[in-house]
Amino acid sequence: MHDPSAHRILVVEAVSGGATLVKTAHALGIPAVLASHDADDRRVSDELRALVEQVLVVDTNDQAALERAAKQLHATTPVTAVLPGCDVYVPAAARVAAALGLPGLPPDSVDAVRDKALMRRRTAAAGLRVPRHAEVTDAAQLPAAATHTGFPCVLKPADESGSIHVSRADDLDQLTAAYARLCTDERLDLGRPLSGRALVEEYVAGDEYSVEGYVLDGVVHTVALTRKLLGPEPDFVEWGHLTPAELDPDTTAKLFAYTREVAAALNVAVGLFHCELRLSADEPVLIELGARLPGDHIADLVELSTGLSLPRVALAAALGLDPAELAAQGEPRAACAGVRFFTAAQGAGAYHVLAGWQELSVRPDVVATGLAIAPGERIAAGDFRSRVAHAVFTAPDPAAAARTWQTLGDTVRAE
Repeated sequence: MHDPSAHRILVVEAVSGGATLVKTAHALGIPAVLASHDADDRRVSDELRALVEQVLVVDTNDQAALERAAKQLHATTPVTAVLPGCDVYVPAAARVAAALGLPGLPPDSVDAVRDKALMRRRTAAAGLRVPRHAEVTDAAQLPAAATHTGFPCVLKPADESGSIHVSRADDLDQLTAAYARLCTDERLDLGRPLSGRALVEEYVAGDEYSVEGYVLDGVVHTVALTRKLLGPEPDFVEWGHLTPAELDPDTTAKLFAYTREVAAALNVAVGLFHCELRLSADEPVLIELGARLPGDHIADLVELSTGLSLPRVALAAALGLDPAELAAQGEPRAACAGVRFFTAAQGAGAYHVLAGWQELSVRPDVVATGLAIAPGERIAAGDFRSRVAHAVFTAPDPAAAARTWQTLGDTVRAE
């Protein structure tokens, strides 16, 4: 195996998948520096702080300040790669890498993997099917946008993630109310206020999937197809994922081919991608593509079911190595894997007990559990922040995985 200690990586805000990158780098002996605001919802955990050489404290939402700090670091302790710790910081990491003369996503096109309006324009220009859509920055624009898309439609912030304020609307009153909720939400997300800039787009009926893959030496590799299981609309909160999805080989090949075209249209030149899409009338339709490690434990599901470590692939691609040099391919533990997220009742501001939680500890198919919101803590409604806990599990086939997902949901209840 390649000597990992010959490198040093800089991770910009280790949120979600970024924490996994830091842990994987540490396990491989790759020194890591973490650039972070280190306050409020960007505060570095004690666990991650112990795994990095240094926490480079800087406002990561200030690009100029971030690049100055990175250049000062690079001058004294050079880094060989810059990686984003979540999708919010993909453009920032690409621009820092360019400022340091290191490989990364092209700075002149990287915004297309974050800005959903730009993403739609780029993929449509490449001849790929995307939802009908219109960009809005003011409530007065909603009637015209809805006329273009028709009802039902979906309101989606142009530059947010994690299903924040993504909502189905069946008429103009619902659309107007959803947009008002977005514009009056004063909560910060990683230190950033919501901008009020959004897409109104057609509602695409069909099952939802994600394709995981990576680009190395100009070649796009698609490695896994995951079924996404959503909670009740009008919200689009992901309640679980199953890998691999139960689809016939021809349909899987169609989704993989479409995803490769999306990655090319968005100029994803290197590194991982996580492409979400819907299968509508047997044709794939883009939801969004993130150029980073997938969250929601999807990387765990891929490794359990295929043996491939996506965090190791991400590090290898950033460092210009073949994934084999970081021993990215191992043996799968099961034919299928899944994750079930547990939520409280709709509208519940908190829960008191997680009934059935202890029963998971004796199930041999449950390989990991985690609590995100403790009893009595406030629960945010309508997005990923409403999920209170999760369980990762294995199964012998996709049908069994779907049954286990349902059984776990019936067993564990936030009351």
